Amino acid sequence: MNKIKIKPLADRVLLQPVEAETTTASGLIIPDSAKEKQQKGTVLAVGNGTKDEPMTVKVGDTVLYGKYAGTELILEGTEYLIMRESDILAIV
Repeated sequence: MNKIKIKPLADRVLLQPVEAETTTASGLIIPDSAKEKQQKGTVLAVGNGTKDEPMTVKVGDTVLYGKYAGTELILEGTEYLIMRESDILAIV
């Protein structure tokens, strides 16, 4: 993996979304048109937090986030999300 050149500020987190499943548990292939956007990602970078709220998540955590959370970024052909830590629902 390339070194990420983005440092989130304050309570922001940089995530790489997890790819959607391509097959079901029974082995059926899911076509691209039927795939749902995953709401799960891996934390790549975190800000320093705010003076009132330290950061809870850390680099390497797998997290669940809200369906419309974050801002999408595409850098060097790779998709990332940047969002506030409060948009993260859970650490998996």
